[in-house]
Amino acid sequence: MPSAGQEQTTEARLTRRALFLEYATIAWNVGEAVLTITLGSIAGSLALIGFGTVSIVEVFASSVVVWHVRSGDDGDHRGRTGLALRLIAGAFALLALALITAAVGDLTSGRQAGESPLGIAYLAITAVVMFSLAILKRRTATSLGSEPLHSEATVTFLDGVLSTTTLVGLALNAYVGWWWADPTAALLVGIAALNEARETWNEARLTQQAPRL
Repeated sequence: MPSAGQEQTTEARLTRRALFLEYATIAWNVGEAVLTITLGSIAGSLALIGFGTVSIVEVFASSVVVWHVRSGDDGDHRGRTGLALRLIAGAFALLALALITAAVGDLTSGRQAGESPLGIAYLAITAVVMFSLAILKRRTATSLGSEPLHSEATVTFLDGVLSTTTLVGLALNAYVGWWWADPTAALLVGIAALNEARETWNEARLTQQAPRL
């Protein structure tokens, strides 16, 4: 059975790992937002611009987790966890709103974006990075018992899914001429994000309603 000192050392190591993963996510997404919005503006691609907007939401969600982890045990862990989950639920809702609005706009207008080979290549790299970060975050969240980190890992996972669907949509648009593929995929991801917002909000409510031990 591990001693109290060993448990504290393990928790400190996991906390440092959690913070590193969140700082890495923030740094990547800041650069991602600038690059994809720029490429989207050049190509006239609402999908790329929308993807850059989602990156800003991811920065917000990661910042919430950094705040929660760095706060430590201040005597109100349950209340702070509930607030963090509500903020992440709000990030999910913003993400869903951005995706659904952009997707419906593209589907109703029938507008076909221009080609962006650099955007396609970057999205392929981003998908690998986001899925890897999501896996590492979930493992760390499970070890730490951190609900906000686990919820934010889902934001990162959805970012990876969105990278993949946007990549497929841009490729089908560029090489097959299926202009509707990208907005349809984005609409489905938006609906999934909206459902995740609802579940995370309910999780926050249950966390704060749970009886104190």
